[in-house]
Amino acid sequence: MSKNKQGKAYGSIGIENGKFAIVEGYKLARTNIVFTLSAGRSNCFAVTSWSKGEGKSTATTNLAISFSKMDKKVILIDADLRRPNVANLLNIEKRQGLTDYLSGLASYEDIIAADVLPNLDVITCGTIPPNPSELLGSEEMTRFVEKVKDSYDYVIFDTPPVGVVADALLLNQHILGFVAVVRENSTTRRDIENLVQNINLAHSKVIGFIKVGCSLQDEKYTKSGKYYRYGY
Repeated sequence: MSKNKQGKAYGSIGIENGKFAIVEGYKLARTNIVFTLSAGRSNCFAVTSWSKGEGKSTATTNLAISFSKMDKKVILIDADLRRPNVANLLNIEKRQGLTDYLSGLASYEDIIAADVLPNLDVITCGTIPPNPSELLGSEEMTRFVEKVKDSYDYVIFDTPPVGVVADALLLNQHILGFVAVVRENSTTRRDIENLVQNINLAHSKVIGFIKVGCSLQDEKYTKSGKYYRYGY
């Protein structure tokens, strides 16, 4: 059982459980994302999926942990304002978060969970609001994103599935693009086509895919360390 810097245990984050294939898969994803961000002169991206239950928040959290291991200052922001899960995954106690700041109920300093892991700060969702779309599309959100971009080397958003609600697409003006999480034997080809189409229609782009839940039964596949795969 792993622990965060506050000494609280968490066990659902694959990259911290030491499985070689998972760790190497996220390293590969991280490397490709870093090159893509550099080429786009950005330090900010979001992670989404087509539908719920595909492992999006776990993948986002693992990516954030992998980025933090480069000795870069990283912030993970839970922008899934309807079904937040980052706080549960990292066992962060309920606290004021993004929604409270955007609503003027908390200061910037109040919402940052600092050093949850070395080099990794987290902003949780906060109070689940009645108007998530309005908050994410607000001028206050624009000012918030610019602030975190200036304060961190990498900014990573966990966003809702684009096949369920359109909230994630409201971030298009703030990020370079989306990393899409797809699950083997769950996400269909049609789901992926719809995901890409929706993101393109919002004048954003998919900068990569992370495939999760892959089988390790194939010996050759296991040795390749591709339990979690990244690709374009």
